[in-house]
Amino acid sequence: MRFYLRSIVMMFMFIFYSIPVFAEELDPAVQNAEYFGFWTLVPPLLAIILAYITKNVVLSLFIGVLSGSIMLQLIGQNIIVALIQGFLNVINYILGSLSDSWNAGIILQVLTIGGLIALVTKMGGAKAVAEGLVKRAKTPRSAQITAWILGLIVFFDDYANSLIAGPMMRPAFDKLKISREKLAFIIDATAAPIAGIALVSTWIGYEVGLIKDSYASIGQEVNAYGIFIETIPYRFYNILILIFVLATAFFLREFGAMYEAERRARTTGKVFSDTAKPMQSEENSTLPKEGIKLSIWNAIIPIGLLILLSFGGFYYNGYTAIMASGDEDLIHIVTNYPFSFATLRETFGASDASVVLFQAALFASIVAIIMGVGKKIFTINEAIETWIDGMKSLLITGVILLLAWSLSGAMGDLGTAKYMVGLLSDNLPAFLLPSLIFIFGAVISFATGTSYGTMGILMPLAIPLAASLSPDPQFIIISAGAVLTGAIFGDHVSPISDTTILSSMGAASDHIDHVKTQIQYALPVALITIFLGYIPVGLGVSVWVVLPISILSIILMVRFIGKPIEE
Repeated sequence: MRFYLRSIVMMFMFIFYSIPVFAEELDPAVQNAEYFGFWTLVPPLLAIILAYITKNVVLSLFIGVLSGSIMLQLIGQNIIVALIQGFLNVINYILGSLSDSWNAGIILQVLTIGGLIALVTKMGGAKAVAEGLVKRAKTPRSAQITAWILGLIVFFDDYANSLIAGPMMRPAFDKLKISREKLAFIIDATAAPIAGIALVSTWIGYEVGLIKDSYASIGQEVNAYGIFIETIPYRFYNILILIFVLATAFFLREFGAMYEAERRARTTGKVFSDTAKPMQSEENSTLPKEGIKLSIWNAIIPIGLLILLSFGGFYYNGYTAIMASGDEDLIHIVTNYPFSFATLRETFGASDASVVLFQAALFASIVAIIMGVGKKIFTINEAIETWIDGMKSLLITGVILLLAWSLSGAMGDLGTAKYMVGLLSDNLPAFLLPSLIFIFGAVISFATGTSYGTMGILMPLAIPLAASLSPDPQFIIISAGAVLTGAIFGDHVSPISDTTILSSMGAASDHIDHVKTQIQYALPVALITIFLGYIPVGLGVSVWVVLPISILSIILMVRFIGKPIEE
């Protein structure tokens, strides 16, 4: 530990004494990338390394934000002033993150869904569902496959997936002695990977918009949604990680840290390690009330209402946004064909998921309270107290999200992503471009913790670059797919990603244990994505030859590298 601390201190001293001072005003997104160079990577690296060393995510993220804030203040300031001003500026980053309407909506929906889950648990709904699932999912194999299917069902939003599938499956997994790490991995691997390729989801509008604008930059007006659909077979990581989860569940084979976690859970019954700090507390106050009759409807009605209201909310919220946009073509579609696939696609894409999920969770919570009071399970005061207790259990998640967003803001000002993109050279063989795009997308999203931001940075660069290297329209589509899936891979394994954090929370898993076990699974899938996916298609091999071979490789890897876990 002392060695690590000395190394960090020496690194800071080197930064402080080696960065020149400029008086002129600089553009934080571009000129800072040139100004700081490699040192723009210090904040995310500090946060990630310290998280692994200390296993304290809050402290690690805070130091990451603080380091970035201090570096920015070194421009035109002496060290003492930079230290003071840098600390004060951390507060501005946190306030800025909280004042963002999207971020505020995400925190509110997390807290409200926590309250809803507490009510469902208090009414015995979660226990009833768990017992029902255990009756049908009588083995670890069937339970994991059920969780995988549930993840696919909640395809429309990655946040909703983590917050619904995790709490629903957690009791069944605990009863069958399946580790929390494995539950967190399953819900994380079926969150962004499925939402990113779903034909209708909260992601679709953003992805299609990026494709449309990037094609416009090379003078091509295309059916952006059609291009999006054409990229799906080239989204190798999204597809392969879904196959990987199913294969591990079917064969009951694991490797690496996940094998150790599963062996611990099966042999000792400990679903998380002795040193774990679960992302959600499980106090007695949220246990089912004694003496009540268990009913699955106490879970199905509130949770089902949450899902149905989310669907309806996405439609209504998106419809309202489109009608206010002034886009005559879209208005014509949604007005004249209100329930067509095109309308669903456009409304879901235009909706504000953070607001919709908060509204749906709040309404579902009210219904749960009415149900519990009506059945005399608890009084109105007890219901509100239970709801608030459920929210309290997720306060740590809100703190971590705020710090993760603040770190992203500091890196944006430092120009971290711009510096990393600047390393990309167009002087390379064309067939390597998709692989290189995937790698850069992964590295940027891992360091920044955002797939959306990475897509927004790389897509406008990747499509013009692909067009300049090859006249083949399919090559451009492959490159666009590499952007979208590379961003999801990096975000999937990043400890500072909001979806990774929410998956730890949904599974009530230790966050670092989740990251450690997940990254050892995601990396082999990413390597197959590159060497059996993007390099062959870059060389001209048909995707319909490459994709089956890649899928078969995933299955064989799990079967012959994985070690069996006894049922």
